[in-house]
Amino acid sequence: MNPVLSIILMGIGSICAASFYVPIRKVKGWSWESYWIVQGLFSWIIVPLLFAWITVPAGTLGAIISQAPASSKWWAVFYGALWGIGGLTFGLSMRYLGVALGQSVALGLCAAIGTLIPPVISGQNLFADRSGILMLAGVSVSIAGIAIIGFAASLKNRNLSEQERRAAVKDFALKKGILIAILSGVMSACFNFGLTAGQPVREAAISLGANPLFAKNPVIMFVTLGGFITNLGYCLFLNIRNRTYSDYLSVPSTVLLSNIAFSAAGGTLWYMQFFFMGMGESMLPPSMVAFAWSILMSMNIAFSNIWGIILKEWKGADRKTVAILVTGILVLVLSTFVIKL
Repeated sequence: MNPVLSIILMGIGSICAASFYVPIRKVKGWSWESYWIVQGLFSWIIVPLLFAWITVPAGTLGAIISQAPASSKWWAVFYGALWGIGGLTFGLSMRYLGVALGQSVALGLCAAIGTLIPPVISGQNLFADRSGILMLAGVSVSIAGIAIIGFAASLKNRNLSEQERRAAVKDFALKKGILIAILSGVMSACFNFGLTAGQPVREAAISLGANPLFAKNPVIMFVTLGGFITNLGYCLFLNIRNRTYSDYLSVPSTVLLSNIAFSAAGGTLWYMQFFFMGMGESMLPPSMVAFAWSILMSMNIAFSNIWGIILKEWKGADRKTVAILVTGILVLVLSTFVIKL
């Protein structure tokens, strides 16, 4: 067990996750629903399948899938479909709030709910032992950091004109964005529920010789499949309703190729957070595995706000606001090290 290396690995995944929207911002001539489902094809179908295939012993992926109980696979897909609603609204939260604030609200709720609910459902008394108390303490510290970042965002919003807000985030809409981000956070926590439900798939992978570092990859594949189904249905509905189905053919071939490339890059970056989470989780003491979700989400929030600064979403904020923002990021980072206790 190596908690420090675990946190480093999940930190790498968080950097990837916080960066996934950056290449997508370079997509041109496509509506939201068009580029969202293209990046989803990579992040939820192609890349998870590819990584599951190459990280288990050659020729065993089919055996892993057939050996795992059907109920675990279906529950993983089901929770993935519910998470898909969170994925849809997650993209919209960043559209209306920006990368920094959108991810902070959505991922903050996702961290708390996704970390605490699985052990509670399984009957664990979080106040009964040291690991449960540490888990509660870590989540509490992360929520404090999220609240500080939210306060910084409210200060920034209060001091900027409507024109300045839209210069930072094109479709900025605070109330709509906050409501969508809350829904996204609650539903996105279902991803962790799916990972928990798919644990027998991981066990089947290990029994067939998979390295524990990568044994979670087949589970992720089932959860993201459920999410893809939800997102595909909604995006096709929008394509038809908004008559944006011609997006894919209405741009020059060079733009089409670059749009696909940027969407693929964004989708791959998004997936990598769970690839590294699976590796990091395998290095944690069994009593602290449930805390991995909170670590990943907290780091995602910290790095997304760093990207928000780089992308000038905080342009126009005064020094006090930026200082509060940095304090919130540091508190979030601190929350990940509670596990070292």
